[in-house]
Formats: sequence, C-alpha cells, structure tokens
Amino acid sequence: QVQLVESGGGLVQAGGSLRLSCAASGSFSSINTMGWYRQVPGKQRELVAGITEGGSTNYADSVKDRVTISRDYANNTVYLQMDSLKPEDTAVYFCYSQAVILSRTYRYWGQGTQVTVSS
Repeated sequence: QVQLVESGGGLVQAGGSLRLSCAASGSFSSINTMGWYRQVPGKQRELVAGITEGGSTNYADSVKDRVTISRDYANNTVYLQMDSLKPEDTAVYFCYSQAVILSRTYRYWGQGTQVTVSS
C-alpha cells in the first residue's frame, strides 16, 4: 500500500502562485511516475503534469508555460509549482503515483487539495 499526502492548496488571486506538495509513504519497491491531475465538478479528471523515475516530464498544454513539476527522489515527494494562476485553474488537484510492489505496478491517488483562483 502507498499513502499520498498532499499539501499546499488554497485561495489565491489571479496572477499569483501556489506550490503543491505530495509525499508518498508505505511499502513499495520503487515509484515510477508521479504527478498531478485536476478535476472540476461535472468534468473528467485531467492530467496537469507528470514526472517519471528518470526525470522526464509532461504537461497539459493549458499549463505548460506556467507550471513546473519536480521531484525529490530521496523522499518520494513530488512538487507542482504553479505561477500566473488563472481562474480556470480552479479545481481539486489530485496527486498520483505508480508504485512497484512485488514486481507489479499499481496506481495510487491522494485525497485531493482544493485550489481556488479568484479573479
């Protein structure tokens, strides 16, 4: 099992910044990809950004010039630095990880953290 604990959400004005953190703990051999999705009511969860074990990153087109994902491999923590925030970035942000346990890969989710951007 893997537990993901998120922090860093909140209320910010348009143009502001937030940094989300997500720490993974539990019993696993390794963690492959970590990243973030977001979801607004009535819509599907969408990928914001991901980072692989090797450090390769991918971003949604809607955020790629404003968001940076990074990872602390020693502490199994992933960060999402969000700058120049817009009201349309308002959503619940979910951290995810793909962990290897007994040679099988499983995806885990955090509980979600609310990000609200006011205009």
